[in-house]
Amino acid sequence: MDSNSQGSGAGKGGLGGLFGGGAPEYSNTELAGVPLTGMSPLSPYLNVDPRYLVQDTDEFILPTGANKTRGRFELAFFTIGGSCITGAALGAVNGLRMGLKETRDMAWSKPRNVQIINMVTRQGASWANSLGSVALLYSVFGVAIEKARGAEDDINTVAAGTLTGMLFKSGSGVKGVARGGLAGLALSGAYALYNNWDHITGSSSSSSRLY
Repeated sequence: MDSNSQGSGAGKGGLGGLFGGGAPEYSNTELAGVPLTGMSPLSPYLNVDPRYLVQDTDEFILPTGANKTRGRFELAFFTIGGSCITGAALGAVNGLRMGLKETRDMAWSKPRNVQIINMVTRQGASWANSLGSVALLYSVFGVAIEKARGAEDDINTVAAGTLTGMLFKSGSGVKGVARGGLAGLALSGAYALYNNWDHITGSSSSSSRLY
């Protein structure tokens, strides 16, 4: 029996080697001690090394002269819409507060509910209109200054914020214009400082290491 099995195995190996389709058979115990270090795992479905599927670069092609970040004109729609939604939400909360305060002497009834709802809708629309107008002015000034200077930096942000505050309060006289300009300068300056905080802290830490 042993000679027959060995003979048949030799015959199979000979035929496999002759036609190139034979492969050595290994048991699990023989493969248990084989080290797997340095071998990359292969996908059982694609039979592809997963390391080749990792993209270290951007997966999109930009047109010639285009930037990776969106410009002020593209961000204007998001800014205006977000300001309107934020203003409506804040106005609704303020209207609810005012409605509950003004109707606190009234019993819970339909007239009180209607009065509170009217206050909520009125304040929501007013705040949405105000913040939307500010966002529209800021976006227009930002786009105009960017086109005039031919550059996009924090100077455009601060200048647009200052001009927006001045124009928004232009109907309140000289003092109102000054206050609006200072408020716009402060808010836009704080926003620019927030955007560059990592750069400022990184440069300060590197300079401290030099000394």
